[in-house]
Amino acid sequence: MAAGNGAPKDKKAPKFLGKTFIDNEVCKGCGFCIEFCPTTCLEFSSVFNRKGYHYPVMARGPDCNGCDLCGLYCPDFAIFGVRWRNPAYPEAGKDSGAAARAKEK
Repeated sequence: MAAGNGAPKDKKAPKFLGKTFIDNEVCKGCGFCIEFCPTTCLEFSSVFNRKGYHYPVMARGPDCNGCDLCGLYCPDFAIFGVRWRNPAYPEAGKDSGAAARAKEK
């Protein structure tokens, strides 16, 4: 069932958004980043880099949460992810409990 803004009610906004940066020419195509990506947003490209390897590409960009597991597993430091809080997440605009209590005093 759709909410007033057109978004389905049962699908909640992800807590974090992310982006992955890939240096195609450094990659040697080991596939660790693709294998260990928890959101399965990476896949091998259909083209080769100058070294002759298929490098990863972002296949499902909106699914990336920027966890940087791809960067942690990459032996060549050819990829990394960055993460930021999603402003559309329901709790993103709420104050923490301590800050709310301090305002009450």
